[in-house]
Amino acid sequence: MKKTYSIEVDCANCAAKMEEAAKKTPGVIDASVNFMMLRMTVQFEEGADVREVMKEVRARCRKVESDCEIYL
Repeated sequence: MKKTYSIEVDCANCAAKMEEAAKKTPGVIDASVNFMMLRMTVQFEEGADVREVMKEVRARCRKVESDCEIYL
């Protein structure tokens, strides 16, 4: 399953850090961040609890970029 989320991030480098953090989250197959559109697309593993995975994605992204936001 793929879902797209609105994000808030200040620079392209920060967006790249968020993308890498999301990709390393358990339950995520792939993630991509479009800095210009302020969107994050996440592809989840089959059977993953999307809400719980996204809570972890948000936490991991905030570790690498503290002032970012992902609107769930």
